[in-house]
Amino acid sequence: MPELPAVTILLSTFNGARFLPEQLESFLAQDYPNWVLHWRDDGSGDETTTIMRDFAARAGGGRCVESASSGPHLGASQSFLTLLAEHKAADAVAFADQDDVWLPEKLRYAMDSLAASGTRPVLYCARQILVDEALRGHTLSVAHVTAPGFPASLTQNIANGNTLVMNAAAAQLVAEMGRPEGTVHDWWSYIVVSACGGKIIFDERPGVLYRLHKNNLIGSARPLPARAIAAIRRGPAIFMTMMRRHADALAAQASLLAPQARSDLRLVRAALHGGLLARLAALRCRRFRRRTLLENILFSVWFAMDRPEQALALPAWSAREPAPQIPSRESRVG
Repeated sequence: MPELPAVTILLSTFNGARFLPEQLESFLAQDYPNWVLHWRDDGSGDETTTIMRDFAARAGGGRCVESASSGPHLGASQSFLTLLAEHKAADAVAFADQDDVWLPEKLRYAMDSLAASGTRPVLYCARQILVDEALRGHTLSVAHVTAPGFPASLTQNIANGNTLVMNAAAAQLVAEMGRPEGTVHDWWSYIVVSACGGKIIFDERPGVLYRLHKNNLIGSARPLPARAIAAIRRGPAIFMTMMRRHADALAAQASLLAPQARSDLRLVRAALHGGLLARLAALRCRRFRRRTLLENILFSVWFAMDRPEQALALPAWSAREPAPQIPSRESRVG
C-alpha cells in the first residue's frame, strides 16, 4: 500500500498556554497518521514555548519542529505566512490555531478531498463546531452550498483558517504571491487560489471545535447585532483599504492569474482607483458579490461611496486586534 501524502501542520503560537495542550492532544488523535507539526512562536511571554518543546520531546521522531524564525513578534497572520514560505514545497499544508480542538477525522476529510481533485491548486476549508471556552455549545458555523470564486473572494472570506488545508500547488502559489501589508493569512490564501484558477472546496462536514473567546484573532463571542453595529461604526475605510491592497498585490503578479480573473481584476482596480462611474460598473459584475442580500447591500454602499484618497495606513494585524470585516455571519451560526 503506498504511503499517504504527508501533511505539514503550521501552528503559530502566542501566549497560548491556557488552551494549547488540548489542541496538541487533538493532533495526536488524528486518524490520518502521516503528519508533522512545524511551529513558530510569535514572542510569547507565558509557558507556551515550554509546552511546545515538551510536546516535541513526547511526540518524538522529528514530528514537532520549531521554526528557525521563532521568537520575534510579527503578528499572527504574518507569522503564519512566514511558516508557509518555509514549507511551500510540502505535499500539503494545514493551518492550525492554538486554541481550537481538531476532531479525529479532520485531516482525513481534507486529504481525501484534495486527492480527488488532481494536481491543480486546491484549497480546502470546512464548517466548524462553535463552542465556548469550556468546549460547550456545539453549534454549526454557516454553510456554503457553493464556494464563490474570484472576484467574490475580494469581498468576503469563506475560508476559515483553522480548517484550511492546501495542496502543494496552492501553497506554492500563495507563498510566491507576496504579502500585502495588513492581510489575513486565510483570506489572502483564498483570494490567491481563487484568482489563479484553483479549486475551492468547502466541506459541509465540520472538523474543528472552534473555541470562541475574547482573545480570538477574528472570531468573537458577541451576538451578531453587536458585531454589526461595531462594524458600521468603524465604517468602510479599513475594509476598502484592505481590498485595494489585495487587488494591487494580485495585479503585481498578473501573469499568474486565470484569464477571467485578470479581466475581472482590471474592472475592480479601475473602480478602486477611479470615480463613481467606474465603481458602479464594477458593481454590475455578478461575480463581484457577497453571500447574502443584506451583506451585499451594505458592501455595495461602501464600495460606491469609497474615496481612494481616504485609504488608511494600517498596521499588521496581531492576535490582539480584529481584522477588517463587514457585518457578516461568516464563521457563525448557519
